[in-house]
Amino acid sequence: MTSDVTEPLGYQSVLQKSLGLRSVVLFGLAYMAPIIVLGIFGVIAVKSQGGSAGSYLLATVAMLFTALSYGLMAKHFPVAGSAYTYVRKALDARAGFIVGWAVLLDYLFLPLVIWLIGGAYLNGQFPHVPFWIWIVAFIVVTTALNIVGLKLADRANFVLMAFQILILVLFVVLTISHLVGHSESLVSLKPFTGDAGIGSIAAGSAVAAYSFLGFDAVSTMTEETHDAERTIPRAIVLVALIGGAIFIVVAYFVTLVAPGGTFKDADSLSEDVAKTIGGSLFGAVFLAALIVAQFTSGLAAQAAVARLLFAMGRDGVLPNRFFGRVVERFHTPVLNILLAGVIGLAAIFLSVSTSTSFINFGAFTAFTLVNVSVIVYFLRHRRRARLNPIRYVLIPLIGAVIDISLLTQLDKDALVLGLSWLCIGVVYLLVLTRGFTRQPPDLAGIAEVE
Repeated sequence: MTSDVTEPLGYQSVLQKSLGLRSVVLFGLAYMAPIIVLGIFGVIAVKSQGGSAGSYLLATVAMLFTALSYGLMAKHFPVAGSAYTYVRKALDARAGFIVGWAVLLDYLFLPLVIWLIGGAYLNGQFPHVPFWIWIVAFIVVTTALNIVGLKLADRANFVLMAFQILILVLFVVLTISHLVGHSESLVSLKPFTGDAGIGSIAAGSAVAAYSFLGFDAVSTMTEETHDAERTIPRAIVLVALIGGAIFIVVAYFVTLVAPGGTFKDADSLSEDVAKTIGGSLFGAVFLAALIVAQFTSGLAAQAAVARLLFAMGRDGVLPNRFFGRVVERFHTPVLNILLAGVIGLAAIFLSVSTSTSFINFGAFTAFTLVNVSVIVYFLRHRRRARLNPIRYVLIPLIGAVIDISLLTQLDKDALVLGLSWLCIGVVYLLVLTRGFTRQPPDLAGIAEVE
């Protein structure tokens, strides 16, 4: 099936259009896994000194600037590839390659991290079951759903996201009931201000911003979305807004139950709160919801990296015969999906701290350059198109500054690993372009859509 969006851009898409606004928004939310706000609540509470809601509010505002830039680029370049495509077409093909290479750190290893965390949860509850069994189970089921196609994955996402949201709502309701039962106020500024002021709130927001990684993954579904020029930009912003609202509300009420920034065990704080407000039974249900969240997030993450690899393979940046191939029966990039699953098997041998240390480097690098691409697009096209300088210059400029500041907040190991990965990419690019004497491969000169 060919695409009514991609054909004018020079591509004949072989991906099947099956998604609407609801499905794409659910995909983005599944990637973000909103319930993970509870999984990392303790870490942010410590960083923000009891101001988790304020940190999430600041992070939401910050990410919205970048979300708006992604929305603009998705409108002008409605094809798969996300940041790789936007930077490649608006800025420079070589810069696009470097962004695609950098973001592979995020996209390729995020499914691995998700399955690793899910396996760790299950292993903690069922220590007699070998850890590798949980990892393989996650990968096999997720890979099968993604190979069959997004229609089936979409149905699974809808059911599992509904369960996840139900648990979040129940968590908030039980929290309010607990507070009322103990005659505690439901109105307070403390969850927004914390105990140590704006400095701690900002430090917490640098961590909280990681919860938003994935709103950009919506753009990888462009060629499988109906009316993508309108749907994808709306979905990107909606995912950031809805996710941010969930994070803020949940963090606010949990902070009222567990105030301050010092805890005996910050990593298990949410589980302790769940047992406090709902007893052991709800604590068990809450843990089940965390597992479901990891499954839905892994489903979305694997689908997203498969589409990014497909876009790079179709352009010939990666070997086309492997990465650019779509199996006609399923209309999905099966080899890319399988590759993501094989890489995920490395979770059996890695720790969470090791595997998560560098994925954010690629994400914030991509965020920064997408914002820069919007500004460059404005400079190149302002004479022949009426472009709003606030949307095309001021907002992306603020977004780029925020993303650079978040990038500098990463720990030393993440920066070293990220820069090392970039160096490998530069060497590969030198070989690909014969010492920068020619442009990277591009099978179709994509023109923007006005």
